[in-house]
Amino acid sequence: MHIPFFTLAVATGVALNPLLASCVEDSKARPLPSSFGVLLFPAFEALDVFGPLDALNLFSLQRQLKLSLIASTLDPVSTAPRSAAMNPFNSTFSESIVPTHTFDTAPPLDVLLIPGGIGTRSPDPFFDDHLAFIRARFPKLRYLITVCTGAHLAAKAGVLDGRNATTNKRAWADAPVYGPKVRWIAHARWVADGKVWTSSGVSAGIDALLAWVGEVYGVDHADELALFMEYERHTDPSWDPFAEYYNITDHLPSS
Repeated sequence: MHIPFFTLAVATGVALNPLLASCVEDSKARPLPSSFGVLLFPAFEALDVFGPLDALNLFSLQRQLKLSLIASTLDPVSTAPRSAAMNPFNSTFSESIVPTHTFDTAPPLDVLLIPGGIGTRSPDPFFDDHLAFIRARFPKLRYLITVCTGAHLAAKAGVLDGRNATTNKRAWADAPVYGPKVRWIAHARWVADGKVWTSSGVSAGIDALLAWVGEVYGVDHADELALFMEYERHTDPSWDPFAEYYNITDHLPSS
């Protein structure tokens, strides 16, 4: 059976889930988000960026979307480890992406995506400009989406304080160090809290992005994107075998 491109809408019933209950954005009250930015830094995780972006690339064929790739300079940003300690076999295996804007020249954004990766383990002073950018832009964002340990950067910037969030389960012990005022949810593929969406590790960013598309633009659009990507996505935000594997529990905010 031939299924025309972007014509099949799959009717899906969505049960209320506590991980989504606090997401109350009414996207019908104003124009839908169209301006997206990705925060880049050395040693970012490739799929954290390109998984969500590939879905949005396809979505941009249905509606006008704008993308800004944002970094401290316009020099190419590589996935390569930043230190020898992170690259014990001295591999030369990485990819680079060319930013379109710096922190000073980035346009107004509706949505900011923050990836994770081993680069998030860099010394704090390295990220001072990145954290300042997150803090400055957060109040005017419609949505903030983090993938993997990108949540650690958002937490370090203070924009997750008082919120529910999740992150890569292999880096779970680091979460309260970066965000002691965050309620870190262990069993979560992703967590939506108001305008903030945080996902678990790496591949979870695709599930979170598609869930976000479904929440903001309509479930039929999310289903169509997953179908075209031939991606069997997880639609339950509490699905998380990795929390079981690492035997982790929630981190509650420090008093």
